[in-house]
Amino acid sequence: MTRSAFVINVTGQVQGVGFRAFIRRTALGLGLDGWVRNLSDGSVEIMVIGEAHLIDQLVEASNVGPPAARPEQISVRGAEDDGSQGFVERATARID
Repeated sequence: MTRSAFVINVTGQVQGVGFRAFIRRTALGLGLDGWVRNLSDGSVEIMVIGEAHLIDQLVEASNVGPPAARPEQISVRGAEDDGSQGFVERATARID
């Protein structure tokens, strides 16, 4: 199996609505590795590693999110596999 790695950034109403937990559950259900965290600008950043077709499913799920979320814009870019195993929620990261 070839592992692909991507960083997904999601803007909109995605903090304080269970979005990170939703992404974690979805990623684990798909057998993906990586992490999800809030960013200080109000967006959510997702590092996802796995098979490309499964990552596509996570991107689609990110467009919807849990019931209280309102994702507005999603960007996806290639990334280096950071060796993550499993899928975890990380603490908020400050960006300038």
